[in-house]
Order: sequence, then C-alpha cells, then structure tokens
Amino acid sequence: MHLLLLSNSTQHGRGYLEHALDTVTGFLPAGGRLVFVPYAIADHDGYTAQVRGALAGAGIDVRGVHEGGDLLARLDEADAVFVGGGNSFRLLSALYRTGLREALIKAVGAGLPYMGASAGTNMAAPSLRTTNDMPIVEPPSFEALGLVPFQINPHYLDPDPASTHKGETREERLTEFLEENDVPVLGLREGSWLRVDGDLAALGGARDARLFRRGAAPREIAVGTDLSELLDTTPAFDSPA
Repeated sequence: MHLLLLSNSTQHGRGYLEHALDTVTGFLPAGGRLVFVPYAIADHDGYTAQVRGALAGAGIDVRGVHEGGDLLARLDEADAVFVGGGNSFRLLSALYRTGLREALIKAVGAGLPYMGASAGTNMAAPSLRTTNDMPIVEPPSFEALGLVPFQINPHYLDPDPASTHKGETREERLTEFLEENDVPVLGLREGSWLRVDGDLAALGGARDARLFRRGAAPREIAVGTDLSELLDTTPAFDSPA
C-alpha cells in the first residue's frame, strides 16, 4: 500500500499544494493519470480545476472522478487517486452514496497510490471520530476507509497558554477520544505529512507531530521518525478505559 497523507493542502502565504509540491510530484507518477475526488467541497468543478492547475507543471493529468462516465471505472484507469480536503462528513457521506468507499478500499489495497489532504487524510483512518469538522450531513456510518489501523488528526493545534477561550483544546478533545477508544492518534501539524510504503511509515514535512496513546502522556514525534510500529495497531473502538 502506498499512501501520502497530508495534514493540509494550503499553507499560509503559499499556493495550493505549494508547500509539499516536491513530495507530491515525487509520489505521483510523472505523466500519469490522477483521479481527484472533490466531494469534500460543494464546487466539484472549481475544486478539480484548482488541483489541475497546481499539478499542471509536473505533467500530471488530473481528472475529476465526477467528470462524466462511470466514476468507479475511473479508478481502474488511474495511476493514483487524490482525495481532497474540505468537510469530512460531507466527503464520507458521498463516498458511501457513490460506492466509492468500497471501490477505494479495494483499489488502494491492490496497489493504487492514495494521496489525501485534511479530510482526505481523515478518510485513511478507520473512523471519522477524530476529525475537527462540523457534522453538516450525516453519513451512514463513521467507518472510513481504514487504510491505516490508527487515527489521524490533521491540522493539529497546540494549546495556546495565553488564550482566554474556555472550550476544549485539541489535546483535551483527543484525550476524551482515548477515554472511550483504545486507538493511537497521530496529530499532524500543518506542514507535515505521513508517508506509508508497504510496512514502512515515516513522518515528513516541516513540523513535528504529536502522538496520543491511551494511558500515556502525549509524545512529540520528530520529522523523519519511523512510525512503522503504528501499522501493527489493533484498534479498539467503544472500549471505555
């Protein structure tokens, strides 16, 4: 299985995918056909055009999965698939509705490279339970693609000691998750990503990540760290501490 899971697709002060462009174009086959899944955002055509423009210089042929014909057959024609960011609940609902959820699990399991960003990275986890998004629609289930056996929290934000906001911090919310579920959570700060090739996984990008496990203090993970051990996780959901 070949995965590139980005925390974010847009970095402050930079263009779409620009902060990770070398890694993205190195992951995607040069001159290859990339199928883009735009369902996390309402404007499918505009979103696909944005991705097409960002990757045009690398000679990558971007085709929206929604752009006519049999959308499931598009996966068979593709050299890679990119599932874009937006609202994770809307995205997962669309994957169920279109049949793409099962098709993606099968295709990626058979070797189709998968790139996700933000909501698309959430989809790679077993469950939607660690997304930051508002449930603007109700998918049939929280069960996502399960391409990795642990949870990911894209756009991870550190607590601000100077903040007067009294709502839960991201760390507190993930701690609450671990009170009810025994599954590691990798908090990907913006500018970072996870690369998976077969039974190897490593953190890449410009910023360290934060790893949460039940019964342990959160741990800082340096860029370049081998995280392959997470691929041996056996997730246990609805398993109160």
